[in-house]
Amino acid sequence: METYTLQKQSTTSFSTYLAIVSFSFGTLLLLFHLVCPRVLLILIIGLYYVVFAVLINFLALLVLCYQFLAKPQERETVAIRILILLSNIPIALLYIFIVFR
Repeated sequence: METYTLQKQSTTSFSTYLAIVSFSFGTLLLLFHLVCPRVLLILIIGLYYVVFAVLINFLALLVLCYQFLAKPQERETVAIRILILLSNIPIALLYIFIVFR
């Protein structure tokens, strides 16, 4: 039972950690862009970051969706983790709007 609990915590904790890191790095890139708006390198790094973040977050979402379906006794916890991960989408759209305005 100990191994199962540790595995459950590490998978759900990873998705929350991923959401926090994605948000933090995206915010940092936005701040760099706002401070130095004419630096093309920041836009290029930001573009690659968005592509990378979408792929990694999508994979984490797939894992969480599988856990949601496979472990009905933990649906509430997994659903909260899914919402935390998905909360980055409107934030990213807002950041993109700010950069391209």
